[in-house]
Amino acid sequence: MNSSSRPNPAREPSYYVRANPDFVRDSDVFATARTSFAWLVTGPNPVSVDGREIAGLPPRPVPLDELGAVLLRRGCAQATRDAAWAYLIRRARAEGGTWTVACVGLALPVLLRAAAIVTRRFTGDTHDLNAAVLTGFLHELREVDLGRPAILARLYWAAYREGRLALHEAAGGPIPAGDLGFDSGPPPRPEGHPDLVLAAAVKAGVITAEEAGLISETRVGDVPLAEAAQARGLPYKTVQKSRIRAEHRLRAYLAEQHTGTAASAGRTRRIRRRNATRAEAAASRKVRAQVSPNDPQSRIASRGTRLPADRRARTHDATSGPAAHTRREARSCD
Repeated sequence: MNSSSRPNPAREPSYYVRANPDFVRDSDVFATARTSFAWLVTGPNPVSVDGREIAGLPPRPVPLDELGAVLLRRGCAQATRDAAWAYLIRRARAEGGTWTVACVGLALPVLLRAAAIVTRRFTGDTHDLNAAVLTGFLHELREVDLGRPAILARLYWAAYREGRLALHEAAGGPIPAGDLGFDSGPPPRPEGHPDLVLAAAVKAGVITAEEAGLISETRVGDVPLAEAAQARGLPYKTVQKSRIRAEHRLRAYLAEQHTGTAASAGRTRRIRRRNATRAEAAASRKVRAQVSPNDPQSRIASRGTRLPADRRARTHDATSGPAAHTRREARSCD
């Protein structure tokens, strides 16, 4: 661990020491992350970063809690935020352990914000949803491009998206109903749910992940645009214009998707009508066709009981000629 050069052994942590929100219990992953981060910054030798390697910080060892307070200031430049996060993530990738805990602890404000939106209307146990949010953050910590701006915003979006997927799965499955066994839970979210639509638009390249996160956070969620701009370290007008441009592209994309779906549905209906008409015409032709009893396929000639040859001959002789019209004489009783 790096040591601070300040001689005060009784220093108190100055970063994010508020109580856990309602959706975070004592055994929750966020509560554990908060406790672990507190161990890193407590005592006379807190874990520190080298301020000389991060533009905008004083050229001395800067304890993690002091760094967190600096990054949360309204006047902190985006370049300083990105430089600090790039420094932390490189050390987490190279050393793991302490520096991974440091990244989670410094990201707690945005992680708790993402978890608050995900669990806002969820009535079950939020532990799995919070764990999914943290999992999304940790996965993106290994993958995020450190050369692009707004590193923390992209980490936030990855965490939020993973939490939303977990919420979708939890809402679509059965939910325990006390002692009555398992009862059916809420129906699965439809494919047109805003977050799934945004994810499809990102996959199609219509909007970026950052733009999708901004739209989801401020439109689907309850985060004011001003607060979202502050979290990104950008002016309000810049974020507002970015959202307007992204929503314009998104509307065009959805309109095109709707037009294509309507045209496809129309073609399907026309094909079905044509097939039904052809089937009716074929059935009508079968009904109108003449059936010959001598046709081998009709099998009419094979129906009934065949008479023996001698009986057919006697019947033919008895019913032919003048004798056929002679009445039978009654026998005399005498």
